[in-house]
Amino acid sequence: MADLKYKPVPHDHDAFLQDAQKQEGFRKAYEDLEEEYGLIREMLAARSRSGLTQKAVAELMGTTKSSVSRLEAAGKHTPSLATIRKYAQAVGCRLQIKLIPHSSLDQRSPGGGRKTHGR
Repeated sequence: MADLKYKPVPHDHDAFLQDAQKQEGFRKAYEDLEEEYGLIREMLAARSRSGLTQKAVAELMGTTKSSVSRLEAAGKHTPSLATIRKYAQAVGCRLQIKLIPHSSLDQRSPGGGRKTHGR
């Protein structure tokens, strides 16, 4: 079997962001993908803690290394909940999903419109 030990590549994310924010439209595009980037950060941190390579995770999930690579890339596609659950299990985690309410002024009514206070 190939060497499946995870060897992280050095990356200064803060420096990358600082440089990237100079590009027109970057901030909005980054903010639009905030939740995806957050999920990917969690996935990469979990894989790092597990000490597994993408290839090892793929074997545990019953998929290919390229599929795991796509999972760990923002904006490429939208994985299913079942796929994210398999990834979590492969890296020794359980999946937990939370819906966090906006502030009371920003909540929406069940019909999809904004709540109006006192009307």
